[in-house]
Amino acid sequence: MDDTSIGRIVKSKAGRDKDRIFVIVGVADEKHVFIADGDLRKIEKPKKKKLIHLQKYNEVDETIREKILKGETVTNAEIMDALKQFKCEE
Repeated sequence: MDDTSIGRIVKSKAGRDKDRIFVIVGVADEKHVFIADGDLRKIEKPKKKKLIHLQKYNEVDETIREKILKGETVTNAEIMDALKQFKCEE
């Protein structure tokens, strides 16, 4: 997994957070990423999750992706807005 996955919208397939929608905010290694939804999982303390437990969507939030790659701070409100827009489109 590389930086191209940052900003991707995903859905949890396993665990306590099953069926919740998240944004990938970081890459830990080849098999793990960090996810946040701005509500239960804040950007300050993202959840480390295995890629096999995530369903990937073809949606990538470019503003969040660009901010993370540039090292700028992303707010929880921005993440919640991105997910809200995604849920409306779904």
